[in-house]
Amino acid sequence: MSTAARRAFFDRTHTDDLIAFLGTSPSPYHAVASAAQRLEKAGFRQVAETDAWDRSVGGRYLIRGGALIAWYLPEGAGPETPFRIVGTHTDSPNLRVKPVPDTGSAGWRQVAVEIYGGVPLNTWLDRDLGLSGRLALKDGSARLVQLDEPLLRVPQLAIHLDRQVNDGMKLDRQRHLTPIWGLGPVDEGSLIAHVAERAGLAAEDVAGWDLMTHDVQPASYLGRDRELLAGPRLDNLLSVHAATAALAAVAVAVAEGEVVLPYIPVLAAFDHEETGSESDTGAQSPLLGNVLDRTIHARGGSPEDRVRALAGTVCLSSDMGHAVHPNYSERHEPGHHPLPNDGPILKVNVNNRYATDGVGRAVFAAACEKAGVPWQTFVSNNAMPCGTTIGPITAARLGIKTVDCGIAALSMHSARELCGAEDPYLLASAIKAFLEG
Repeated sequence: MSTAARRAFFDRTHTDDLIAFLGTSPSPYHAVASAAQRLEKAGFRQVAETDAWDRSVGGRYLIRGGALIAWYLPEGAGPETPFRIVGTHTDSPNLRVKPVPDTGSAGWRQVAVEIYGGVPLNTWLDRDLGLSGRLALKDGSARLVQLDEPLLRVPQLAIHLDRQVNDGMKLDRQRHLTPIWGLGPVDEGSLIAHVAERAGLAAEDVAGWDLMTHDVQPASYLGRDRELLAGPRLDNLLSVHAATAALAAVAVAVAEGEVVLPYIPVLAAFDHEETGSESDTGAQSPLLGNVLDRTIHARGGSPEDRVRALAGTVCLSSDMGHAVHPNYSERHEPGHHPLPNDGPILKVNVNNRYATDGVGRAVFAAACEKAGVPWQTFVSNNAMPCGTTIGPITAARLGIKTVDCGIAALSMHSARELCGAEDPYLLASAIKAFLEG
């Protein structure tokens, strides 16, 4: 596809909505709430894990913590009908508030934080940080909180006090990453009291918290032609947003009689991918498998039907990948240089750090061809370690064909990342085609 044709195909309203989604999703808990709002506009309704499920046609979703599973049951789906699953994750590397948060030194009030995931530490220096997450209350409920104000900052040491800083910065994860938020002696309980007040709560009602920092600078277009997108949490909220938009579009198309689904489309947005997926909301949990089993059972399915359904199921694991870096091109595989706005990337690693094989490649290529979008391939340089995704975990846990894909980006895991402004829409278009079968 030529550049002119691709840009004529590009729908900027999708990227505009992604920017809005990033702004309302500073934590995994906010991300699933934002995704749920978009699904409800497409006719989906929330179900509880503790309720009995029926076999009625339509869209459903459930939320557990920072994870969301959504699916659309089409007319005529039998218990042996296979699934088309898009797997994503809602968490991003950041700094998270410790259980005893109030600390300080040398007359400064500070907040104790723990480093979550693989964080390039220097990217969090000298940024205005807000706080978001959830407060757990004594009555058993939880309250989302989002303080989009410059509340915290991790100040870098002035170059006058470290003349060799440009020869190599070394940050101590315990001593050098503690944000400041004021002056004075340590005031125990003040941080949670402030957050609770902003949430309209009394501090004594708060029994626990899952709070994290976020850069308060919003995502924005970048470049002379606004062809790039810079923003926080692109890894992997860009995929969550694309998959949500695709599933919602499929549901609307089915309702309007434009599409007949041979599969049951599913969105699985997990938490804790950045720390290994080992939690009750991570990809290693039984959450997705339980949802699939329950939908089969609600349609009168037997263990035989379950095996038949999963045998025909395919999962598309969508996560960010690496664009070739112009300043470090030697770090990339010479024959594979993905670029922004050249379409989604197929991620391949023969050591199963990604789950893609030749058959999966054919599935992905068919979806992109149906959608009319270009695509690229990513393979790591043999001399560089390869990251991984929920793809291999999902393939191994459920025994289903899984394909790893994403879009090409720079600055992955930084406080702010960079990708092509057109790629989010191209990815969503390919996902929609995949879900339709």
